[in-house]
Amino acid sequence: MQSRWVFPQPVDSQLVRQFRRDLTLPPFIAEWLIRRGIHTSEEADSFLNPKLKTLGDPFALPDMALAVERIGAALLRKEKIVLYGDYDVDGVASLALLARFLRAYGGRVECFLPVRADEGYGLSEAGVRRCFEDFSPNLLIAVDCGTNAVAEIAEVRKLGADVIVLDHHETQSARPDCVALVNPKRGKDYHYLCSAGVTFKVCHAILKTTPLADFDLKDYLDLVALATLADLVPLVAENRILVSRGLRQMASTRWPGICALMEVAGVTAPVKAGDVGFRLGPRINAAGRLGTALEALQLLLTDDPVEARRLATSLDLHNRERQTVERGVAVEAEKRVSMDYDVLNMRSIVLGETDWHQGVLGIVASRITKKWHRPTLVIGFTNDGFGKGSGRSIEGFSLVEALGRCSHLLDKFGGHQMAAGLTLRQDAFKEFRSAFEGVSQDMLNDEMLVHRLSLDGELPIGDVDDELLRCLEMLEPFGMENPQPMLVARAVTPATTPVVLKEKHLRLEFASGRRRVNAIFFDGALQELPHPPWDMAFRIERNDFRGRSTPQIYVSAIRSASGGNPLRS
Repeated sequence: MQSRWVFPQPVDSQLVRQFRRDLTLPPFIAEWLIRRGIHTSEEADSFLNPKLKTLGDPFALPDMALAVERIGAALLRKEKIVLYGDYDVDGVASLALLARFLRAYGGRVECFLPVRADEGYGLSEAGVRRCFEDFSPNLLIAVDCGTNAVAEIAEVRKLGADVIVLDHHETQSARPDCVALVNPKRGKDYHYLCSAGVTFKVCHAILKTTPLADFDLKDYLDLVALATLADLVPLVAENRILVSRGLRQMASTRWPGICALMEVAGVTAPVKAGDVGFRLGPRINAAGRLGTALEALQLLLTDDPVEARRLATSLDLHNRERQTVERGVAVEAEKRVSMDYDVLNMRSIVLGETDWHQGVLGIVASRITKKWHRPTLVIGFTNDGFGKGSGRSIEGFSLVEALGRCSHLLDKFGGHQMAAGLTLRQDAFKEFRSAFEGVSQDMLNDEMLVHRLSLDGELPIGDVDDELLRCLEMLEPFGMENPQPMLVARAVTPATTPVVLKEKHLRLEFASGRRRVNAIFFDGALQELPHPPWDMAFRIERNDFRGRSTPQIYVSAIRSASGGNPLRS
């Protein structure tokens, strides 16, 4: 799939000069901040130096006061509190955070995680039944699930327990019969929070109401950062503050589980957002994808370093197994796309097969979406004809809305604009695939189906140095809605013949005066490069090797300097 290179619009040169004068920033960084909607030196300083003291009032979230009052009563009366979570990083980290917090108040707290294969996602009839058989709660707190579980929460109420929901998923139904539904999507603010962010706000609100001596909530920010980055929610506003501070906390974490996980994953300080997204998060997710997430939860709850090491090693093995399963499903899914789809004339991709492991479908859907730039649903059916699937979307296309238009063919669905899950019967698959394509035809136009490579500025590669890298790192953490800056160098010509690495990557070298500047182009050897000179889109990251730290150029795309079609990495 080809990309359209989108160059940035000019910005106010006077404001650029102001930022350079007040904050001592290079022109490119000043322009980048302005394009992010920052228009005063004070706003720029707040962005570059996020501070916990600027966090807002937790009671601004819907039903927060009701939740705090009911939790306070449960703690006072020593009621049995059960935290019912989800099996992904957000769900597991939220449970660990809330369990540790409530136990610090002396709470009688148990944690429950559903088994993906048997009980499905979130509050389910089977999950609720087992939860009550195991724990018989007086108060059930549903975390990272429950917003639309009207029937399931009604069943919990019949069984004699009150319910509080701490969630961030889109609302699709009437409000369930719960004491409190603390979900930012129901209010005017904080829509960007994941469930761990919501849980952190609940803890903050309880502390404001009932202070706890010698307790520091900042110690828990590494759990919030872990979940926020893994759940791919926007790194804006308070999320940026929580993640920035949480990553620093992770480097000196007090939790043996995080220490052990970092060790087996090869993550060292300073911890970056990419370390969480590509190393730590997948290992926590792996247990829930292939079976039960209980080991992941135990890892984040244990205070025993030896037990933490055992659990982290086990999760690492689960992750290797997950990678093997994922590769197998991905190969089959790619074949299905090639055999069954004229992708350029379709606006969606819906794949389904018996025995595709349901734990890796979201990852496979993400890969196909990235390759073909189409909203993608991947569904795995069991032998009894029941299917569960995961979807990933493209900018401007709400998966939840699209699935809602096809809801008459589904047993269940939920999620976000960019990611969602669904269940359906195999005998409805063909009709659903046709209906979803029809909805996609209605919701997507031709422009939305063209991948856009958004460029943040032009920079001669000779300007890549340690000072520029330092300034770029001030823009971290990078993630959703705060992407790593994509730069472009125009009309460059390699100084030497590109060197092929591992049969698919390229090492490039360019001359800038007397300097030689190296670059890496992942998968570049698999592409047919145009004749130089090139326009080259790239990112810059720190490369630590043998005790030496240098800026490293990572090429994302190359096209002919005459403006020909780009080649994406």
